[in-house]
Amino acid sequence: MATIKIKQTGSPIRRTKDQRATLIGLGLNKMHKVSELEDTPEVRGMIRKVQHMVSIEG
Repeated sequence: MATIKIKQTGSPIRRTKDQRATLIGLGLNKMHKVSELEDTPEVRGMIRKVQHMVSIEG
């Protein structure tokens, strides 16, 4: 299955608890950390929820 690389570019400081939990669910908890996950609709939904704090790497 295809994978997707996600990099955290924004800080979770002053964000809601659910957005912080979403970052942890994506495997991100520190700035500029990269996580590689399977490209599923669930992961895409999580990325959409915190799209202002992450970037998708090629």
